[in-house]
Amino acid sequence: MSATALESIIPHSHVEQLREAKRIIEHEATALRHVALELDARFCAAVERMALCTGSVVVTGIGKAGLIGQKIAATLSSTGTRAHFLHPAEAVHGDLGCLRSDDLVLILSNSGETEEVCRLLPVLQKLNIPVISITATAHCTLARGSEVVIPLGRMREAGLHGLPPSTTTTAMLAVGDALALVLARMRGFSPQDFAVFHPGGSLGRKLTPVTEVMRTGEMLRVAGEHETVREVFSHTLTKSRRTGAVMILDELGKLSGLFTDSDLARILASHQEQKLDRPIREVMTHSPITIAETALLSEVVELLAERKLSELPVVDVAGFPVGMIDITDIIALMPQSLQLTSAPHP
Repeated sequence: MSATALESIIPHSHVEQLREAKRIIEHEATALRHVALELDARFCAAVERMALCTGSVVVTGIGKAGLIGQKIAATLSSTGTRAHFLHPAEAVHGDLGCLRSDDLVLILSNSGETEEVCRLLPVLQKLNIPVISITATAHCTLARGSEVVIPLGRMREAGLHGLPPSTTTTAMLAVGDALALVLARMRGFSPQDFAVFHPGGSLGRKLTPVTEVMRTGEMLRVAGEHETVREVFSHTLTKSRRTGAVMILDELGKLSGLFTDSDLARILASHQEQKLDRPIREVMTHSPITIAETALLSEVVELLAERKLSELPVVDVAGFPVGMIDITDIIALMPQSLQLTSAPHP
């Protein structure tokens, strides 16, 4: 019996558990759809205010809302907005010293009446620091002390008793993500910018610039269009491990073609040795597939897999070659989620 078939067999005792789990998820999904439909100009005002902030976006909240606030602060930071989390209880015991006049505070509280949070409002007002709040309604203490309010609406928590924060915190997280990502788009935050903040782990490898993994210098094979195949392959080899493809350059030094070890093998296998003494431009691949020097590793892997390539020249905006991607180097760097699903042709 296949693994898929085994996974579809559910003991009777687990049926109700799955039904309850699905009800909870559907309940939260319905709440999110409602929040999305109700977003209005106040969301845009919050984004604009955050975009104008020249300091840090300081996120605060307590309990489960505080945990969501920590995640929102992390998302803002990773998408180009300077941000950090401030615990409201610690804030009134000295940590308010981290605030600066050019900061902005984003406060999360479903009720809008949480004592630890509301205690911050007079202090923030005295410091002339603007406040954006995400709360249930615009009719609460927190909302009245905020420059911009994003109301989520009153919603029932998920689960049998509807007690632990679940639906409300999910909604806060979704709105926080929306703020961070819309703000990042406004600022023109690019994948290359994202890579700067994510150098480690699987994500970091996906975002590695092609310039960090390509072969350069003596590891490249480069020849002019007028050189013969024999001349190209009789060039003195260095101790460096060279790529198995020769980049052919025109008179201006731009890439015009590619000739691989496999191309050489085909000439020999077909007993056309006379071609060895002909200009390499006659047997090269004209206008080969290339990738820009601004590309990321994830783009390289996609192109290698899609076009079944072993070598991929890297060129600048003017078409001059700057390096070569060799699949043997890429395989060792790739996260498992990016591994090629089909082998390239020789």
